[in-house]
Amino acid sequence: MPPSPARYFNRELSWLEFNQRVLDEARDDSVPVLERLKFLAITASNLDEFFMVRVGGLQMLSQRRRTRPDPSGMTPKKQLAAISARTRQMNADQYACLGEELEPKLATAGIRRVAAEDLTDRQRSALEQLFTNELQAVLTPMAVSVEDEFPLLANQSLNVAVRLAPAPQDPELPRYAIIPIGPALSRFQTLPSDGGYSYMLIEDVVALFADLFFPGEDVRECVPFRITRNADMSVREDLAGDLLVGMEEVLDARRQSACVRLEVAADAGEELLSFLCGRLEVVRDNVFAAPGPLDLSSFMQVAGLPGFDNLQYEDWPPQPSPAVDLSASIFDVIADGDVLLYHPYESFEPVLKLINEAADDPDVLAVKQVLYRTSRNSPVVAALMRAAENGKYVTAIVELKARFDEARNIEGARQLEHAGAQVIYGVKGLKTHAKICIVVRREPHGIVRYLHFGTGNYNERTARLYSDVSFMTCDEELGADATNFFNAVTGYSQPQQFRKIEAAPTGLRDRLLEMIQAETQWRKQGQRAAITAKMNSLVDAKIIDALYEASQAGVKIQLNVRGICCLRPGVKGMSENIRVTSIVDRFLEHARIFCFLHGGDERVFISSADWMPRNLDRRVELLVPIESTAARDRLKAILETHFSDTVKARELRSDGSYVNVKPKSRKRAVRSQQALYQETVDAVRGAKQQRRTVLEPHRSPRQNG
Repeated sequence: MPPSPARYFNRELSWLEFNQRVLDEARDDSVPVLERLKFLAITASNLDEFFMVRVGGLQMLSQRRRTRPDPSGMTPKKQLAAISARTRQMNADQYACLGEELEPKLATAGIRRVAAEDLTDRQRSALEQLFTNELQAVLTPMAVSVEDEFPLLANQSLNVAVRLAPAPQDPELPRYAIIPIGPALSRFQTLPSDGGYSYMLIEDVVALFADLFFPGEDVRECVPFRITRNADMSVREDLAGDLLVGMEEVLDARRQSACVRLEVAADAGEELLSFLCGRLEVVRDNVFAAPGPLDLSSFMQVAGLPGFDNLQYEDWPPQPSPAVDLSASIFDVIADGDVLLYHPYESFEPVLKLINEAADDPDVLAVKQVLYRTSRNSPVVAALMRAAENGKYVTAIVELKARFDEARNIEGARQLEHAGAQVIYGVKGLKTHAKICIVVRREPHGIVRYLHFGTGNYNERTARLYSDVSFMTCDEELGADATNFFNAVTGYSQPQQFRKIEAAPTGLRDRLLEMIQAETQWRKQGQRAAITAKMNSLVDAKIIDALYEASQAGVKIQLNVRGICCLRPGVKGMSENIRVTSIVDRFLEHARIFCFLHGGDERVFISSADWMPRNLDRRVELLVPIESTAARDRLKAILETHFSDTVKARELRSDGSYVNVKPKSRKRAVRSQQALYQETVDAVRGAKQQRRTVLEPHRSPRQNG
């Protein structure tokens, strides 16, 4: 008998509730106003990707008349209807947030978006000069009639549609033009002002001077619009002789894929709107009228304006880990004991130091690493290239199928190949998402493998914005496991039996189920049992069912799930022992940490994988046990801090709603990210103080030598 749909929340609607929690931060008066604008921009960027991938995929299923319901019981058609209603409400909330809350506060603080009717003579003159000298030379209007071939417009680029008066010789034939606004021009055109920062949106500048593009013509309407194309497409790996070429073809296909959403200014006339819908082949259900500026994600640029520090969060620079002496060899540091780092509270520098030192150390024989997402001009890629040029055996698994980073990864793969590295383009039919680096070093007592396992990407930029765990060790058994894992991925061999780690898609889900079921058995035997876990998403039905069974046995389960959660907590007889919270704050919660009481012999893991079918079935992932007492205790303390949050945490109710977690009577409010940062600062200060109390004499070089 199939499980009841009431057991699960719908995946897409759960994700939209996550985006609502981000939007709630934009509407929170206690958050500095430019940070609120940043959160608003993030919600828009999130929705863009959601429409490109999730809505695009559902539209294709619906068009193919697929009626198979998801675990929550919703068919693709029903999901699309629910998504449409929810996103329209979210759009209304976004624009209310911008127009009614943020822009008035920004204007008071000196940051003003100026409308055409509010321009001073000085500002208008400056704009006219800008338009004549620059914009008119760069922008190119394209005449488009009803019969003309419509220009290929870039995904998510801003465009202006112009409706002209019919020609006298054919008064029945409407005339239109499209003005694409490419990335070369700033969206925010600075205006002269007596203080602060005043700007006008480029589409408003174009509309203001549109008649200069069409001398002698009657410009009837000038409306900005934006399209979102379907990005839910992938290469047929079984048919692709060259995956790199195949991925480039996918990128080309995305540029011409179907339009899944048309955003247009709310004041667009019916005639112009009908023209756009017809030429872009968009049904009205997929048209979103914006009562404000399109592409709110671009306001991230305004959120980062210099000179307005009082409107932004105070700086929390990553701290140097007291466990890592950056003046010493990183190999000596790791040999002295396992190193656990929690970014971005602690600097990512030790991870970069491991890779850079490996590139130059004459005793290093090989470097093996998985690269899923890297930064532009990545220092990690540069270090691997240098290692190869220095004669090391360098093997890099570069995942070309990392969505929206394909082009960057293709470029990085080519650079590594040119430097002499062996590059593997992932695994057929799977995405390689594991975070692992192996450095093989010859030492006097033999070969030593230095390892880095992580929950986040090898990206020094996102390491300042995402909370992630890094674990560095030279444990022999983990080293043997890491080598077996790497050989299985790069060759045709089946993964060997691991000693400590577990990998997806072969055994990770089974290992998790075993751990959950063990807690269930402990509790049934009258023992204490508990599961505490932190992750980005919880979707997998088998794991959810196992958690329900554990709850029914009396296991206390605490889950911190940042994004999607399809598990329904707090249902009597099913999940009353499960508590689910979500934290949205200045850093993106990204770490995966799992803790099982296991009869008092606690088992703590970090992982690259969320509890989702895509991670457990369609990706190469790792689950790594943390056995060092100090590292394990620190991870447990991190979990405890997150579960004590009463400022930024929201708790999931059984009806799918989220409510703010409030401190219990007389208890001090806890903001977990602030608490963790302060703990890190205090630890660094304490380590410095301790070093000051150690008296070290200067010795003569002759005595040292």
